[in-house]
Amino acid sequence: MAEMTPMMQQYLQIKEQYKDAIVFFRLGDFYEMFFDDAKIASKELELTLTGRDCGQKERAPMCGVPFHSYESYVARLVSKGFKVAICEQVEDPTLAKGLVRRDIIRVVTPGTVIEGSMLDESRNNYLAVLYGGRANGTCGVCFCDCSTGEVQLTTLQGEDLSLRISNELGRFNPSEIIVNPALADNGEVREFVEKRLNGRLEVLPEDEYTESKCEAAVMQQYGIESADALGMAGMPLAMCALGCTLLYLRSTQMLGLERLAKPILYSDAQYMKLDLTARRNLELIETMRSMEKKGSLLGVLDHTRTAMGKRLMRSWIEQPLIKVTAIERRLNAVEELVSHSILREEIRDVLTSVYDLERIMTRIVYGSANARELRSLQQTLECIPPIKSALADARSESLQEIWQQIDELQDVQELIAASIADDPPFSVREGGMIRPGYYAELDELRVDMKDGRSIISRIEAEEKEKTGIKTLKVGYNRVFGYYIEISRLYSDQVPEHYIRKQTLANAERYITQELKELEARVLGARDRSVELEYQLFCQVRSKVASQLVRIQTTAEALARLDVLCSFAEVAVRQNYCRPTVNQSGRIHITGGRHPVVESLISTPFVPNDTLLDNEDELVALITGPNMAGKSTYMRQTALIVLMAQIGSFVPAKSATIGVVDSIFTRVGASDDLAAGQSTFMVEMSEVAAILKNATKNSLIIFDEIGRGTSTFDGMSIARAVLEYVADRKTLGAKTMFATHYHELTAIEDELPQVKNYNIA
Repeated sequence: MAEMTPMMQQYLQIKEQYKDAIVFFRLGDFYEMFFDDAKIASKELELTLTGRDCGQKERAPMCGVPFHSYESYVARLVSKGFKVAICEQVEDPTLAKGLVRRDIIRVVTPGTVIEGSMLDESRNNYLAVLYGGRANGTCGVCFCDCSTGEVQLTTLQGEDLSLRISNELGRFNPSEIIVNPALADNGEVREFVEKRLNGRLEVLPEDEYTESKCEAAVMQQYGIESADALGMAGMPLAMCALGCTLLYLRSTQMLGLERLAKPILYSDAQYMKLDLTARRNLELIETMRSMEKKGSLLGVLDHTRTAMGKRLMRSWIEQPLIKVTAIERRLNAVEELVSHSILREEIRDVLTSVYDLERIMTRIVYGSANARELRSLQQTLECIPPIKSALADARSESLQEIWQQIDELQDVQELIAASIADDPPFSVREGGMIRPGYYAELDELRVDMKDGRSIISRIEAEEKEKTGIKTLKVGYNRVFGYYIEISRLYSDQVPEHYIRKQTLANAERYITQELKELEARVLGARDRSVELEYQLFCQVRSKVASQLVRIQTTAEALARLDVLCSFAEVAVRQNYCRPTVNQSGRIHITGGRHPVVESLISTPFVPNDTLLDNEDELVALITGPNMAGKSTYMRQTALIVLMAQIGSFVPAKSATIGVVDSIFTRVGASDDLAAGQSTFMVEMSEVAAILKNATKNSLIIFDEIGRGTSTFDGMSIARAVLEYVADRKTLGAKTMFATHYHELTAIEDELPQVKNYNIA
């Protein structure tokens, strides 16, 4: 260490504290990486690997990126799962005595990104923290989106804990997953994360994240004295998960966590259960093969106009409701928007101009937003009065609630309009942000700057006349300040009081006493002006940040309005009907159509009917030739049920949907959606998991059970499964069962709750 240069010693001291991160070390206009970090970054970012003298025999491996474009490089590393520690110069290099002080200002991890350029606006970026108890069977779970401030919290427990954890991780699809040591050895969760989510678990050091430290962090963050204040009495592990989240964010973000909202407590029993297999087989968010939105249910339903609406749409599809009153509230709002096309179109037209309020506010609260983002906020706030006015006569409960929650925020809009220039620069350190007339002292400094420039023009004209050198010109650079440049052809005409400052190939540069005095005045005014502008901008930004709760409440209301309008828009375009949703246990669909398939084909979709109930229509046994549409028909039914339970109209002539608590799917080995990946063992384990976790209120889709083995064994397995689901003593769940074993159709005569269907 002693042989190293002072700068390299400084680097190594900082790197020692952040061994698990790639350190971006600020040197002038670049962020540099050294040693192993440089080797990794040069490979992952395709940068040239060079070297730097470090005081030892061998040069230190080095690569770097420009500071003004570093975000794109950080984004690429983070997307590959790396942590990046940003080491900044924390004092002005021109004022530093010796080595410039540097320190880590932030650690960027996959789950803590807040920069809009690094994020997909249409999806949340969740950090998941799982805190398992010492005894098996209970786990606190916290999902936090740092970019929007959203915090969701629950406790999972039961014999099937690993499955429930996996289902929640599959639903939220977090970018980063952190666990305490008690959960680190859970092989099922680890395998799910690594193989199904293509992620990895990070284990927190136990001594830094104790239960007492976690609890203290929660108390400090929310200014409370007990868990009761957050409604978390009797939820110690959820409290620990929340505390772990706060401690982890403080250790990586190096700033306050004012942006985080009060945690939303939820139970996984509030929503329809959808395991990862069902989500993928039904292609809710993306297609199985191309991983694209087009061809998925989201691709059909998402006609939202805002980034906030897109994220909420995705969340609603991932979390179908099971409470009839909540579903009806959404359906009533959609029906009103379907019936009032002018209202819907007026709202959607205005929503087009709404920026991402949630993520802009995050950057404002954390002090990283620039003047352009404040202008984006102001332009969005200008859209709010017409939206609120349009909703004034709304009749449905949901739309009335949205109207009440929308705050016109006129004071915030007027503050930004009065203070921020129409077209401010990207940088907040170069001036040009504050509107003329906002602050008298700034206006005076700007006059001095303008007068100074006119005086410079006058000096140039006077010197040309005095010297007789017509090509003489006054220029400026950062090294010498203002100077007089004269071609060498006229060097014999240069006055004696000119002081030579720089020699060029074809010219000489000089300074004069008058020029230096003017420089002090002009540059002093400019420096004071830029600094004052920055101070004023920070004041405005802080005032806006203080209105976070009002703006966040409005943002949430606009997001809900956007999704409801999108549901109404697709209902009108695709001729959907309002479903009747109840607790009857009956699924009766007349003239049903597959929402995705009909949107992709040019010919009319042939509609079909579905009848399932808890009595004589419990199991639909479906036969027919290959490629006849059995799989499409079954998935169509599942999607219509799901659409009804998220509050959407459905593609049918009419539909009565008895709420289901879960949808399970098992598709066969050669089915298109499974892409040929299934094996007999996988098939049997998935079937077993469905039979274990389904209830009498579930909807089950079985497609070609037993196809992965011999005919006799396969038919025996298929029959056994069929009998099990049809028997109310063992399960009695509504089931659609497609098979190529025609012999199974005889079971209709033995079990009255089984009905045969043939798709030709």
